[in-house]
Amino acid sequence: MASYARMLTVFALGSALLLGLYAPSSAQSAEAWPTRQITMITPSSPGSGPDALGRAMAQRLSAALKQPVIVDNRPGASGVIAINAVAKAKNDGYTLLYSAASAAVIWPAVGKAIPYDVMRDLTPVAQTAVGGVLLLVNSQVPANNLQELIQLVKADPGKYSYGTWATGSSGHLMMEWLKGKTGMKINHVPYRATTQMLTELSAGMLKIGWSDPSAPVPFLRTGKIKGILISGNVRAPQLPNIPTMKEAGYNFDAVGWFGIFAPAGTNPAITKRLSDEVNKIQVSPEMRKLMADLNFEAPPHKSQEQFHDIVQNDLVIWKKVATDANISVDN
Repeated sequence: MASYARMLTVFALGSALLLGLYAPSSAQSAEAWPTRQITMITPSSPGSGPDALGRAMAQRLSAALKQPVIVDNRPGASGVIAINAVAKAKNDGYTLLYSAASAAVIWPAVGKAIPYDVMRDLTPVAQTAVGGVLLLVNSQVPANNLQELIQLVKADPGKYSYGTWATGSSGHLMMEWLKGKTGMKINHVPYRATTQMLTELSAGMLKIGWSDPSAPVPFLRTGKIKGILISGNVRAPQLPNIPTMKEAGYNFDAVGWFGIFAPAGTNPAITKRLSDEVNKIQVSPEMRKLMADLNFEAPPHKSQEQFHDIVQNDLVIWKKVATDANISVDN
């Protein structure tokens, strides 16, 4: 019996040794990664500005990683569909998320039933773009700066409305934050698309609106709309005469951004390599030109840890804004 037990022990040890020799360790798997196609899911619609940013990054990551990185557009539900797909995906480094702050940190602040927790179910990997949102008015509105606009709105409470691309968008929350700071009484009109809102703003059907930094540039050049300010602390490259919110006297700590996430539990060696490759891409002259052409700030160069802290802090900031303004939206 003792001899049989010793034989079993030897067999078990031998099997463990063989497994150790022939089964790849997680470190070896991370070192070999990637060996096949990577899918980068995004909540943006095909052909949109955010989609262009995601595809530009995917193209450059494909070259850097020597494996195809394809973009999988899954718009709808304010980003919940796309983010939930990545949160539930296998954490092997072959499924990534490319998302704007509006979907990743702002919608969780206002949505009532989010099926995931960003910090629990996702790993922030790299920040890829930074840019504020623009406060705009029709050219016939007798206001050329924020103080004049505040005075105009407060002089006739409830007369004016402002448009954004969605309820719970960064433009919506930004104006509600400003209302709380200034005492303005102005109604929100959510549109289905930014271009629709800008078309009505330039035609005078809407007097005030918020937009991402890219879409309104052609409208501004027609002279039919005016820029009042851009959120954040940096002026937009193509609109250097429009002041920042900070310059206008109102300091808000969160800005718009885009970033790459992986499912929680993804091997840290894989996410570290992704972060490093993104930062190499960010400093290239072609990427800097692309960002400027899309009216975004110079590409950020942040460590994975820095981006993690940005996401975590922004979740707190936007949640407070939504709570203070009593904004809550059914998914």
